[in-house]
Amino acid sequence: MSLVDRVKGILMAPRKEWPVIEAESATTASIFTGYIIPLAAIPAIAGFIGWSLIGGSVLGVSFRVPISTGITGGVVRYVLSLVACYVLALIIDALAPSFGGTKNSIQALKVAAYSSTAAWVAGIFSIIPALSVLGLLGLYSLYLLYLGLPVLMKAPQEKAVGYTVVVIICAIVLFFVVGVIANRFVFPSGSPFATP
Repeated sequence: MSLVDRVKGILMAPRKEWPVIEAESATTASIFTGYIIPLAAIPAIAGFIGWSLIGGSVLGVSFRVPISTGITGGVVRYVLSLVACYVLALIIDALAPSFGGTKNSIQALKVAAYSSTAAWVAGIFSIIPALSVLGLLGLYSLYLLYLGLPVLMKAPQEKAVGYTVVVIICAIVLFFVVGVIANRFVFPSGSPFATP
């Protein structure tokens, strides 16, 4: 299945797409190279263009992130998002037995990758900083996670909500830590913005 078809399928008809994903054979490398690596680049590239090339405005004051800072920030956030997706898969796999599911590292990586689709695609709105708030559409990924966990991890439907909530809490902590690391790495002096 092509990347575009998979993105359309998981976003438009996730209930039909998860069983298809579950039945596909895959490897960690094929999931990363065929799906995670290209899609995780969307927010990084769009964010760089939006904040370093186009710029933003707060209370009438225009600013842009310096290009070198924007490139560094984009690369660091991109690499950390790849790592975070893998760590999220480890968490999903480790939690599966606690919710009546079956441990399977490849299926867990599929859940982490394909449920993140909405968040990655919504990252395109960062290309115009004023529209960045539309990135909240990426919260649809939570629903995708809820639908995917019982199918791929074989968790009973009655435990799907609890499983989803625990994974979301772990993901929030994980992505908070990633954000802190990225910001410290990119903005060691604490000032991310150039003068107007």
